[in-house]
Amino acid sequence: MSTTSLKLPDELKQRVINAAQELGISPHAFMVDAIRQAAHAVEQHSTFVRQAREAREEMLGNGDGHAPDEVRAYLRSRLECRHVARPSRKPWRE
Repeated sequence: MSTTSLKLPDELKQRVINAAQELGISPHAFMVDAIRQAAHAVEQHSTFVRQAREAREEMLGNGDGHAPDEVRAYLRSRLECRHVARPSRKPWRE
């Protein structure tokens, strides 16, 4: 494991100490977890953007897409934890 120095403003360092005490962990553990969470969020966002771009290219290439109303209904059902079939693709070009 490598060592990294991190310079924090005094106010932020105190906030880290307070938060770590509240959670019953060391400031070091708090910072490591915060960095882990931030890195994971960036990775998830990058994956989402990559998949969206790939889906857009596929849609533009084959001319198929989904009706917005059907997508909204599908997502609402999924939020309610209901298992429903995905909306079918439809040509969007004429």
